[in-house]
Amino acid sequence: MQPHELLIGIDWAAQEGWNPGLHDSASFYAADPNGFLLAELDGEAIGMISAVRYGEHFGFIGFYIVKPDYRGRGHGLALWHAAMHQLKGRLVGLDGVLAQQDNYRQSGFILAYNNVRMQGIAQIAGPVHPGIVPLADLETERVLQYDQPMFPADRARFLRQWITQTGSVALGLVHDGTLYGYGVIRPCREGYKVGPLFTNDATAAHELLNALMHQVPSGAPVQLDIAAEHSEARALATAWHMQPVFETARMYTGAAPRIDLPRQFGITTFELG
Repeated sequence: MQPHELLIGIDWAAQEGWNPGLHDSASFYAADPNGFLLAELDGEAIGMISAVRYGEHFGFIGFYIVKPDYRGRGHGLALWHAAMHQLKGRLVGLDGVLAQQDNYRQSGFILAYNNVRMQGIAQIAGPVHPGIVPLADLETERVLQYDQPMFPADRARFLRQWITQTGSVALGLVHDGTLYGYGVIRPCREGYKVGPLFTNDATAAHELLNALMHQVPSGAPVQLDIAAEHSEARALATAWHMQPVFETARMYTGAAPRIDLPRQFGITTFELG
């Protein structure tokens, strides 16, 4: 897909209720310009899938959509085979809807854990912590280094774009010169999404989420995606009166990679991992 075609796919994602960010396309495309595949029939775009490659050994499937009028005709399966072929030889991950778990298992995917989207409204819980700084004030390499244990492969190209995305606010928490975490909030078709929210502990996560909430209109819808088994992340979302709206199954084609899940109080994005 070309950049303008990816915008069409993001519109499809919005129609599916996935609530994409208003400016996600540039960041997604930066991750892997050849990672978005389009299905056409007689010149009409009818479906898409992403098969984004990170480094030499990891890939992630997302944006698996066929337009409603063309479902049940094998077009989705053709897209799936093309995506898996592109990622051949790599460990592959995805966040799939729970109802499709059995189908993914038949393709060799193994459930690692579930993720859940929490939703509430923007509200603040006190003044902004004095250690909160714009992420742009920090050296990018410092942020990339902090992010590295959270993801199975190098994603510097994506992250450089993501933390400077149009309309987004990216903040870090610094204490005694040490980066304790960072978070991003971005405008979406409906309200805002926080992601990632990576911090050393629950206290830092609370301070960063509060600071991010200060950046958006009070009462606006806000979503935060968390690992269902992460009790501290769920407690954080609950403290902001967020409720679960749907779950996904994080699955891999082999053993789940080693990532620092305890420090992940908010997942970056279901689409790209």
